[in-house]
Amino acid sequence: MPASASAGRRTSCRASTSSPTAPLPDPDAAAVPPTPRWSTPWSVDLQSSHIMGSSESMDYSEALRFLDRHVNLEATAGRVHGLSLDAMRGLVACMGDPQQDVPTIHVTGTNGKSSVAAMTVSLLGALGLRVGSYSSPHVDTIRERLAINGELIDEAEFGDLVGDLARYAAAAPETSSYFELLTAAALLWFANEAVDVAVVEVGMLGRFDATNVVEGEVAVVTNIGRDHTDGRGDWRRAIAGEKAGILRAGRPLVLGETAIDVRDLFLAEEPDPFLERDRDFGVTATQIAVGGQVIDVFGPHGRYDEVFLSLYGAHQADNAAVALATAEAFVGGPLGDEVVEQGFGTVRLPGRLEVAATGPLVLLDGAHNQEAARAVAEAVPELFFEGGAVGRRILVVGALRPREPSEVLAELIALAPELVVTCTAPSPRAVPAGRLAELVRELGVDAEAVADVGEAVHRAIALADDDDLILVTGSFYVLAAAREVLAGRREEAG
Repeated sequence: MPASASAGRRTSCRASTSSPTAPLPDPDAAAVPPTPRWSTPWSVDLQSSHIMGSSESMDYSEALRFLDRHVNLEATAGRVHGLSLDAMRGLVACMGDPQQDVPTIHVTGTNGKSSVAAMTVSLLGALGLRVGSYSSPHVDTIRERLAINGELIDEAEFGDLVGDLARYAAAAPETSSYFELLTAAALLWFANEAVDVAVVEVGMLGRFDATNVVEGEVAVVTNIGRDHTDGRGDWRRAIAGEKAGILRAGRPLVLGETAIDVRDLFLAEEPDPFLERDRDFGVTATQIAVGGQVIDVFGPHGRYDEVFLSLYGAHQADNAAVALATAEAFVGGPLGDEVVEQGFGTVRLPGRLEVAATGPLVLLDGAHNQEAARAVAEAVPELFFEGGAVGRRILVVGALRPREPSEVLAELIALAPELVVTCTAPSPRAVPAGRLAELVRELGVDAEAVADVGEAVHRAIALADDDDLILVTGSFYVLAAAREVLAGRREEAG
């Protein structure tokens, strides 16, 4: 980290001195170890991991190992119950609260967060701003989560950043989780890089998410879907209430959710203005085009007709309207035709109806819950089935607990696949391939269980003819392995 980046930032750490510019302490010399917040088998490792903190830089592999030593709630299906923001607040206070140095757009929602975030970054970048983005999950590399104007942080810089973070974490009053550390790293990086604005995506829900230490200039709620509900009958209001926790009184809310039964929960947070889909922003027309679609879209400050959007699906058109409203709310006025055309026309999103190969046509989509699977099942026929251009359909599906895989599979079966090749996603939360195959057969469709993701993709390709369609879906964890297989095929082809 450049010396000037933190010289004037006041820190509040367990082991810091009263001088705002005093050097950080050597964590090896700290007398009191951080207090673990979990009674889990990881607690010992969490304490010992802090000995890695030092004034020396880490390389990329060392940075990954440091993060991996910490509890990863993404891998263990962590819950909001029993958690708090205390540790995260303590960590960023120790760092001098870098989140206060950068205006933030805070994005939550069951589906569409990453799409809305990416389009918002693209729009504001087209306006000439330097825009940081923090998103999850990643497809190929963790570096996808930290970017500026779409350019990923490089490996050397990531190592340096996490090396600095380790020093702060060693001096923080409590042990941090994997996601808390990564979030803190992103906030520190954005402050050091002096971005004009950061678009920060919530990891889960909102109120107790690590990202909620930011004071969002604009809060965005894409939608409220059935995800992480534990079977609760009042799931919609419960989830909406947690997502409303990112709102700040007197600041804009962009609400993509259209269900009126949760509207009061957002109004209670006193946003201003309260921008709602179909009233203040929306899509009035869409038309399929090569490489995406052409849309007519309006925001709170402007209307833009016949704009090319380089993403497929009606759901992405809706996400574009949310992104437009978000960008206009942030700048407080219209963006202009050229900015909107450039922003929507150049946005790229891996793993969202991504055409990864042809002959056979291979699509990658990280649809991981019922609503996302339904959106994919509706979009694929419209885009690829018309005119009989596609032969057989083969699905490659992996899934993670605690979501109910039968709901996802029921939506995907609408594509009328000839075969579903199930696989075990590379995650401790993976639903076994054999269990997924049983669920598929219960729906009346042939299934073949192939545990390894790469082998499952190979199997689907081996069974397919050039005019067939293969959809790899169910989890972003599945897509990375699929990409490796497809990259290998391209290399072999020359």
